[in-house]
Amino acid sequence: MDTREPIYPAASARHALYDQHGYSPAMRSGDLLFVSGQVGSREDGSPEETYPEQIERAFKNLEAVLDAAGCGFDDIIDVTSFHTDPDAQLPDFMSVKERYFPSRPFPAWTAVGVTWLAGFDLEVKVVARIPGK
Repeated sequence: MDTREPIYPAASARHALYDQHGYSPAMRSGDLLFVSGQVGSREDGSPEETYPEQIERAFKNLEAVLDAAGCGFDDIIDVTSFHTDPDAQLPDFMSVKERYFPSRPFPAWTAVGVTWLAGFDLEVKVVARIPGK
C-alpha cells in the first residue's frame, strides 16, 4: 500500500498558516499529488487586495507547491476552481489560466461558484501526476 507524504513548498511564513489550520499544502500518494486549495494569500496569510492580484498569487502559490513535489503545470490532470462571483470573475481568471495551460492537452477543469472563501475571492485545487513515479 502506498504511503502518504506531506509536501511543503520551500521555507516560508506560510508554513505556520498550514499548521494553524491543520492541513498540508499537498499530499503525495504513489504517483499522484493532491494539492490543497491555493488562494491569493501573501506570506502573512492576508489576501492580495484586488481580484487580479489574488489570481496571480494563487497560481504562484500553486507553482511553489508543485515545484516542491518535482511537478509542473504540465503534470496537472485535474483542476477545480472556486469563485465568489463567477460571472464577473471568470474573464480575468481565464486570462491567467490560459497562460499556465496554453495548449492541449488541457487538464480536466471544474469551476464552482461559492459564497464564502475565508476572505478570498478564488481558490484553485489540483491533482497532478508526479513525473518519473
